[in-house]
Amino acid sequence: MLNDRIPAAIVVLGTGAIDTARRIQARYPGSLIHGLASRVQGDVAFTELGSHMRELYARNTPIIALCAAGIVIRCLASALAHQLADKTVEPPVLAVAEDGSAVVPLLGGLGGVNVIAREIAAALSVAPAITTSGELRFGTCLLNPPAGYVLADIEHGKRFVSDLLAGAPIRVDGDAPWLDTADLPRAEHANLAIRITPYASEVAGELMIHPRCVVACLTALSSEDSIVERVGETLREHRLAPMSLAAVLAPLSMMASASLAAAAQALDVPLRFGTLPAGFETLGARDDGIMIALSPRPVDPSTLGQARGTLTVIGLGPGSADLMVPAARHALTQADDILGYETYVRMAGPFAPHQVLHCTDNREEMQRARHAFELASEGRNVVVVSSGDPGVFAMAAAVLEALDQARDNKQWTAVGLSIVPGVSAALATAARAGAPLGHDFCMLSLSDNLKPWAVIETRLRHAAQADLVMAFYNPVSRARPWQLDRALDILREQRSGSTLVVLGRNIGRPGETLSTTTLDKLHSSQVDMRTMVIIGSSTTRSFPRTDRDGDWVYTPRWYE
Repeated sequence: MLNDRIPAAIVVLGTGAIDTARRIQARYPGSLIHGLASRVQGDVAFTELGSHMRELYARNTPIIALCAAGIVIRCLASALAHQLADKTVEPPVLAVAEDGSAVVPLLGGLGGVNVIAREIAAALSVAPAITTSGELRFGTCLLNPPAGYVLADIEHGKRFVSDLLAGAPIRVDGDAPWLDTADLPRAEHANLAIRITPYASEVAGELMIHPRCVVACLTALSSEDSIVERVGETLREHRLAPMSLAAVLAPLSMMASASLAAAAQALDVPLRFGTLPAGFETLGARDDGIMIALSPRPVDPSTLGQARGTLTVIGLGPGSADLMVPAARHALTQADDILGYETYVRMAGPFAPHQVLHCTDNREEMQRARHAFELASEGRNVVVVSSGDPGVFAMAAAVLEALDQARDNKQWTAVGLSIVPGVSAALATAARAGAPLGHDFCMLSLSDNLKPWAVIETRLRHAAQADLVMAFYNPVSRARPWQLDRALDILREQRSGSTLVVLGRNIGRPGETLSTTTLDKLHSSQVDMRTMVIIGSSTTRSFPRTDRDGDWVYTPRWYE
């Protein structure tokens, strides 16, 4: 029942619930375990339960909380009372006992929470605590039809179910196979009816359920408002309910149209590109480039042509899950393919079973970028991962260079490209140390693999003369152990030996270390490729931390 594209958050507060959480995660492999950072190691860390739960709820994320139901209610009700009143928009929310002995659906009756409760209960070999009157009486939730169908009017539906619970008989008009085993009080000539049809109707006493079996086919572009208006007019001409619309289909040549994408979003249906497959009844084409196609059964949009592929370049941050920006995590959950240097790809997990990993050597950036565009041009959602920030000595530049070199490739240029920032190694190290980048600074890579060493020396001299704080990436390697010492010699020509230096190794990862030294004491033997080196300016200063665990280092935002 859970949508693989919107993985559930399995919220865990203590180690005693981990075994139960893993059993639930095995039932929903795309879901992530959200662990309270001070107590348990999960896939996603959080520090404050209430705010984290409210954020998940606001993002429409299904929540499976392994704690008391009262805790969940207090966390959500305090700030979301206005949302809780609208049953049509809430995500499924369940409370599960830590030991798996109880499964309690709390919110999201129209989002299938009772179905999820039954699935989890079956996985845990317990009975779910379902209290919904209609579902207990009839064995199904009449207001929550299966995928491919939509209820026309929830308020009318509530009154309809109330009448049924009061003993009124019912008839079913149309194809509703999910109701075949429901324990409904059926009567051939009953006044109350469940009608399954794509056509609009306002007959009293009917519960209207629309199969999503209508496709709007476009052959001409216009503004977003015009497209929405034209589709609406065409549906009305054929007496079709707007809720029966399953997708908008357009030619491949329109794939990069922003107005078309916005219109599909306004219509709240998927946008697909290609030609209409066999099996549809076409209801006539209008002069304005709109044609309606009707299928005898609900349409799975994924069977229509292809989606517009997306390519998202993300930064994972320095390594710890709590320093990855939410937009990067969201892009990963939506991805079909994840590409990158193997070390970074593994850091980006866990992954859902359908996701494909493409791990390559760290020196294959252009090949990786081109491969990403090829995958995305097939309609796939592709993510390219970098550590830190993707625009700082990382994959964003390679992806843009690949696109720049292929500007005549219409398939590549039609891909939806976005770049999500991350916390760079320099920023993460600076935050651990205090604020050494508090004034003007620059970032320099000491690797001469992609630029001549002479260029590096020139930039070092100018940065030193300008009194900029400097953050060094790629400071040393086995192939070039001498370059950091040469860089330091250049800096010592301009900077005092007492200039403060911050060394951060594996910041945000297991075994991180942070130390402060001075320019005259720094030597390349103290540094490796996992070390971020921050050279202070003439104004950078330090003072002892109150916990006596090293110093705070900062660069004031002014000069004396």
